[in-house]
Amino acid sequence: MNPLKLLTFKCVCICIIIIINSNANVSQLERRLTENGYEFRDLNKNGKLDPYEDSRLDIDKRIADLLGQMTLEEKVGLMFSPIIGLHPDGSLVEDQSFYSQIGSTEAIVKKHINHIGNFIQQPPEIIAAWNNNIQKLAEKNRLGIPVTIYSDPRHGINKPYTINNAYFPGISHWPDALGLAATRDMELIRQFGSIVAREYRTVGITVALHPMADLATEPRWGRIGGTFGDDANLAAKCVTAYIKGHQGETWEPESVVCMTKHFPGGGPQKDGWDCHFTYGKEQVYPGNNFDYHLIPFKAAIEAGTAQIMPYYAVPIGQLKETTGFGYSKEIVAELLREKLGFSGVICSDGGVISPYLSQGRELSYAKCWGEEDLTVKDRFKKAIEAGLDQFLVECTPEIVVELVNEGAIGRERIDQSAERILRDKFRLGLFDNPFVDIEKAEEICGSSEFQAVADLAQRKSLVLLKNQARTGAKILPLSKDKKVFLLDIDPVIASEYAEVVNNINEADIVIARLNTPYQRRQGPHESMIHQGDLDFKGRDLNRIVELMKAKPTIVCIYIERAAVIPEIAEHAAALLATFGSSDAAVLDVLFGKFRPTGKLPIELPRSMEAVKNQKEDVPCDSQNPLFEFGYGLTY
Repeated sequence: MNPLKLLTFKCVCICIIIIINSNANVSQLERRLTENGYEFRDLNKNGKLDPYEDSRLDIDKRIADLLGQMTLEEKVGLMFSPIIGLHPDGSLVEDQSFYSQIGSTEAIVKKHINHIGNFIQQPPEIIAAWNNNIQKLAEKNRLGIPVTIYSDPRHGINKPYTINNAYFPGISHWPDALGLAATRDMELIRQFGSIVAREYRTVGITVALHPMADLATEPRWGRIGGTFGDDANLAAKCVTAYIKGHQGETWEPESVVCMTKHFPGGGPQKDGWDCHFTYGKEQVYPGNNFDYHLIPFKAAIEAGTAQIMPYYAVPIGQLKETTGFGYSKEIVAELLREKLGFSGVICSDGGVISPYLSQGRELSYAKCWGEEDLTVKDRFKKAIEAGLDQFLVECTPEIVVELVNEGAIGRERIDQSAERILRDKFRLGLFDNPFVDIEKAEEICGSSEFQAVADLAQRKSLVLLKNQARTGAKILPLSKDKKVFLLDIDPVIASEYAEVVNNINEADIVIARLNTPYQRRQGPHESMIHQGDLDFKGRDLNRIVELMKAKPTIVCIYIERAAVIPEIAEHAAALLATFGSSDAAVLDVLFGKFRPTGKLPIELPRSMEAVKNQKEDVPCDSQNPLFEFGYGLTY
């Protein structure tokens, strides 16, 4: 054959091989659209997709168009969601710290990561400025894929940081999820979701790591304040309203993705210890009540939750394989995907693969329960094979890229996760405009209109448990002519209701705010999750009882778990359960400006002995409870 013809023949063969190999790697979605006649376009002159030109295209086509142009590294980068901090002026952090796993440029530009979490307690305008800086950095990448920012609950009113509902300045402040359930007002819960979504989107947050659809069936569990209580049917109604509030009935420009957690229900923790810690890795079902805990998750799926997070725990006696939920193909692929029909993103809980490192120091060990003996690489392989799409608080996509290049994980499996993740970005409108108006952030967040609804929720969440002094007479509502002595209540606010005295001997009434007891522990995570016994003990109990015996005392106790308070209930002149309410909200109820309407979303056991004898997976099963589920007085 002529040398020129031979060279031409070889070139043609090479091109055919390249085309065949290229087609072999086309994603299932791209192949499906190609077969239906969709013609893929080239990149625009800037090397990026033009979102405004594509705004009318079907999302499936836009996803396929983008996937067809992404490298393996860019696809895998979608699957990682580390925590990145910010400076007080909203500028980007490029080093490591407790709230910054990795530098911004290293994550977004070098590793192609574009899902990040922020937990720094800064005002809205700073968070908004940071979002814009993050999005500008993302524009430097070849495809300019916008960043999705996620957050734990941040609309709490209690300033000490807790994992259930943290306090952040400059936004509206609400009761905990447990308090929302106490209102029994589903329209109010939907309004909560809508307002939170508006404030989130205003500062650039697009994924909410909530609601918690877990059930509070184990009274000692440290996450109860973030749940809607121990009744599955009430929780299901609350979860539905919550998700529809955040996401809307249909996806809208102000929608926020809900990542419902912790599938298939984190409530039945053995002895109440949380599975963030090695001593709490086991979840037990002595009442054989596994399916009961699925009820709120089924409601979440029906309500359209976009994402779901499995928990860390190992369910004892429930699976063929002894492994954590996130590593279990039975739980993720078979139960959640196939049986319950969930088609959205499934994201791990934080640090299920790797320890949390900062500047070479391990700040938190990996919660890889059941798979402690596997390497980090093999944990990724097992979790992806189980069906996880994304990894929270992880930042090593290069390990997954290596697994794919070795043939341990198929490219089509990566495409499946990438497709689901991109779908939410498109539905949120991030490709159209990921930036926010910094001036509007300060104006909209925490507006008087929003806070007025939050104030109503605070008041409606309060549950009156007792209203009877030693004389047998009802002490509430209080009259303004009373002299009051205060414990943990702002005297300036209280002075608007009555005369405040500094000497208890001069007081007619004592008003005291208390917190549910817990076992204090050291460490950044253990200090945020309140665990252990639920009763007041020794000197603490004696001082409270002495106070109640000295003067008629109204006790307002913050219920973040099922407090065991028989002595307080006996001696208090009145008893009010709170779930995250301001002093003004509490005093409005005590002085009759707002009639109490709340009902308990959990039962309050009579003793620690009753707590220890109840079954972790069964609701409302402590013997002879002090206050039953649904209890609540009024006047």
